[in-house]
Amino acid sequence: MRGVLWNQLATALPGLILNGDSVQRIAGNLNLCFPVGEAQPMMRDCPDLCVSTGSACSSAEIEPSYVLRAMGLSDAQAQRSLRIGIGRFTSRADIDFAARALIAAHERTPSSLQA
Repeated sequence: MRGVLWNQLATALPGLILNGDSVQRIAGNLNLCFPVGEAQPMMRDCPDLCVSTGSACSSAEIEPSYVLRAMGLSDAQAQRSLRIGIGRFTSRADIDFAARALIAAHERTPSSLQA
């Protein structure tokens, strides 16, 4: 399901970046850097999705993820990144819903942080 979501988002959002290794990944985790805008407004615009701007072990901090910065992302890239959780019972319909919601949220997000 993670691959299906990645493919739908990457097709619709040119410039989308996969954060982390493309092969050695946790099955239920997809961390993406969106082409423009900030992730916080996108997250607020998708209340039905399991997304976060921080790592799973972070507190409710608003600052850029220390994990993403340690991976070499700039503060601007980290602020454009979302961590998406995919559960073991996530269906194809759930993935399609999430892709539509994230694409629409990205299109509504102010592009204040350029790539």
